[in-house]
Amino acid sequence: MNIRNLLYYSLVFSLLTIFIISCASKRKKEASAGQAGGAPKRPTPRVDGYIVKTQFVSESLEAPGSIVADESTEIHPEISGRITGLYVREGAFVNRGSLIAKLYDADLQAQRRKLLVQLQIAQQTENRYDQLQKIGGISKQDYDVTTLQTNNLRADLDIIRTSLSKTEVRAPFSGKLGFKGVSTGAYVTPQSIITTIQKTTGLRLDFTVPEKYSGQIKKGQFINFTVASSNRNYTAVVAATESGIQQTTRTLTIRALVKGDATGLIPGGFAKVKLTFDADANALMIPSQAIIPQARGKKVALYKGGSAQFVEVGTGIRDSSNVQIVTGLNKGDTVIVTGLLSVKPEAKVQLNKIINL
Repeated sequence: MNIRNLLYYSLVFSLLTIFIISCASKRKKEASAGQAGGAPKRPTPRVDGYIVKTQFVSESLEAPGSIVADESTEIHPEISGRITGLYVREGAFVNRGSLIAKLYDADLQAQRRKLLVQLQIAQQTENRYDQLQKIGGISKQDYDVTTLQTNNLRADLDIIRTSLSKTEVRAPFSGKLGFKGVSTGAYVTPQSIITTIQKTTGLRLDFTVPEKYSGQIKKGQFINFTVASSNRNYTAVVAATESGIQQTTRTLTIRALVKGDATGLIPGGFAKVKLTFDADANALMIPSQAIIPQARGKKVALYKGGSAQFVEVGTGIRDSSNVQIVTGLNKGDTVIVTGLLSVKPEAKVQLNKIINL
């Protein structure tokens, strides 16, 4: 090998060594810069937005209810005694005052007959004393004593008649009888239930609504309802509301009067009440996926000036895909509806597109 070749290979080796050292130094500097500057910068999230606008919204509600008889009561005797006659026709309609049961009254009838005889004699004596008083045969005091005895007998007769009336148990109003609870010959007391009676006309509908709807129920408001035993739609009008909200259920009890033909309605039956409230022409609706649940309340992310700003909102009615915002947003705000998991408060975001409901 001559000197020229030796010099050539030495030069190539030197240049290769310098290149290797330079590359290693560059990689070392890049590694040091990475350790000093942290992880690579994350890209700006790309999101979709929705511009808040007013919409026409009508809210409806289904509530459970019960059909209630206008008048319904258990029939008890006023006094204790043995039943001598029972006239309960189970499931039959009876008029007000119809005799339902008769209690033993032979002792009272005997006292009544005795008093009638005594009263007859007392009246004859009073008439004679009246004639004698007119001619001065007796004093005014003797006549007054006789009159007092006659009046006392009349009062005793009234007491007996009242006691006799209590031995007759009669229907307090016209209605349908239930099953009998006693039999002829049974000894009953005022706690005994002879039967029940329900008024079949003037049915009522009792139902409950959540507290938030209590201010939207008005007296005279018409409502529709259905029952399981019929395919018909029935109508009722709100007559009254309970004096307060039940603390255990946070509901308000409403009473409505059934209007029109009530065929097919049975007291105690379950009813499904359909309520339609006044429509709101200026409701703010946004997509449901824009709502961010919090431990207390809800938030949405607004797109403002290229960044995300989180605000608390109050929600109202909702459907399958949208929810009403009652507080926290204004018409024209841009709400972020996608990419919410990667969006941080006050972080920069890139708006991809505006969607429509």
